[in-house]
Amino acid sequence: MDIRVVETILAIASFFILRFATIKFLSKIQNKYDYSKYRMRPILKFINLVAFILLITIIIAIWGVEQTKLLTFVTSVLAVIGIALFAQWSILSNISSALIIFISHPVKLGESVTIIDKEYDITGRVSDIGLFYVIMKTETDEKIMIPNNLFLQKATKINSEK
Repeated sequence: MDIRVVETILAIASFFILRFATIKFLSKIQNKYDYSKYRMRPILKFINLVAFILLITIIIAIWGVEQTKLLTFVTSVLAVIGIALFAQWSILSNISSALIIFISHPVKLGESVTIIDKEYDITGRVSDIGLFYVIMKTETDEKIMIPNNLFLQKATKINSEK
């Protein structure tokens, strides 16, 4: 058996072990600080994404792509992403707003909220808080996607449960 196959299997196994350990660690933090499981989901998604990118990078290195070419490719991709984020302040704003909503906003998944706007108030249940949008479901079962930066900037009323 080729050594690269064994190294690839070890890398994939390490990925799953890291993912399992991360889930256990986040579960302990969740229980210790009494966080909602919905608040932990974005962190888990982010850690899984970083671990998956690292896994792909390691597998590419195992299968013979030269390190200089790999480093050139990675830096090129990061430069393009950086330029895209710099060119689109709204994207960067939404990502940083997602972190603020996750860390310190009192709204949780499943809660009924009203976004107070000058022209039209939006009322619905928060069904997902993503990296770019907060998704709300109205009483008529419509999905409304509100950019995170607008959700953070607008006055939000958390409706009491009856």
